[in-house]
Amino acid sequence: MSEVRRPLEGIKVVELATFIAAPCTARFLADLGADVIKVEAPVGDPLRYTAANEGRPLDQKENTSYDLENAGKRCIALNIKSPEGREVLEKLIADADVFITNNRQPSLIKNKLDYDTLHAKYPSLVYGFISGYGEKGPDKDLPGFDFTAFYARGGILGPLRDKTSTPMLTVQGFGDHQVAMNLAAGVLAALFKAKMTGEGDQVVVSLFHSAVWDVSLMLQSSQYGADSCKFPMERWENGNPLTMVYKTRDEQWLQIAMPQYDRHYPVFMQAAGHPEMIDNPKFYPQKNLYPNRKEFSDWISALFLTKDCDEWCKLLDAADIPYAVAQNWDSLLVDKQAWASDIFYEMQYSNGNKRTLVRPPVMFKENGLPEYNRGPYLAEHTEEILGQYGYTDEEIAKMLTDGAVKSMDPALRD
Repeated sequence: MSEVRRPLEGIKVVELATFIAAPCTARFLADLGADVIKVEAPVGDPLRYTAANEGRPLDQKENTSYDLENAGKRCIALNIKSPEGREVLEKLIADADVFITNNRQPSLIKNKLDYDTLHAKYPSLVYGFISGYGEKGPDKDLPGFDFTAFYARGGILGPLRDKTSTPMLTVQGFGDHQVAMNLAAGVLAALFKAKMTGEGDQVVVSLFHSAVWDVSLMLQSSQYGADSCKFPMERWENGNPLTMVYKTRDEQWLQIAMPQYDRHYPVFMQAAGHPEMIDNPKFYPQKNLYPNRKEFSDWISALFLTKDCDEWCKLLDAADIPYAVAQNWDSLLVDKQAWASDIFYEMQYSNGNKRTLVRPPVMFKENGLPEYNRGPYLAEHTEEILGQYGYTDEEIAKMLTDGAVKSMDPALRD
């Protein structure tokens, strides 16, 4: 049997990016078989040093956050402000099919790494650009993280809560990962075009636009003025109480999902043991519910408090009603479905620890699962890559001495 060839084998990607979104895109391309060279400054990607934010020890041999976004890449550490370092970067880009960055536009223009400059020199290059707020407009150059550009300004943090509660506790990476896969889709389309026509393109994805896209269904509906679409709202104001989360007797939260209220209402009432409610004219059909939402919300909330979560799950399963228990992360890490569907990977680190890491959410039938290697240590492949691009041992030694490039810390060698 011949060895399986991954979709992007032979494709070369250069990444000049930090933190999560853009590096995550490049990691996905590496999973698909691309040779991804991550270019880092000598001080390293800041994501290498965020352990305290995530409640874990700072150990470069067990850096789960960095590995999640950078598995399968090679790393070269360059001082691109030096002539020698910039020359190396130029050689890497000249040889690449794809260039990915999340540097802000003023910096890219200053360093002649903007799309127009590179496209003039390398017309077949695909240029993937992630920003906080997009390429155009008055705020295009603002710094953007998913806390700000995605959650807050993108219409998630303010509206999606009970009216009397504080906004949700946000977590880093939530918006970044969605942006990363949006960019991956665009880059792959542009890459196909470039291979067919020889003409590259710039693909732009922003945190802000991605968030607005994510809330677009209800955002558009809000224009009609119904109070059932004016978030934030009280729970009872929701136009369909059969798509809400409810607390059970054992204090778990159960999310039900019956978007076709009129079809599901009789089924649910029968399953819940209340057939007398099926023909209640105050609550059914849905057009009668609107003035009685508060009463129904109180009734169904009290109903779910009469049984434990497991009891509800059995009833809902028997009636084939969609639902899911609101899991915490401890239970998610041992979810049998997650393990059976290859969502998770157990990483064995050189320090002896094992940790559960997550795979990107796109699977291929014929190509199998990509090998899940750790992300590269800072400058791990500097000498290897320089040699690959024709630099002699003497030239490499001089660049190391001059600070144009950096070598890996010997203490990190496994």
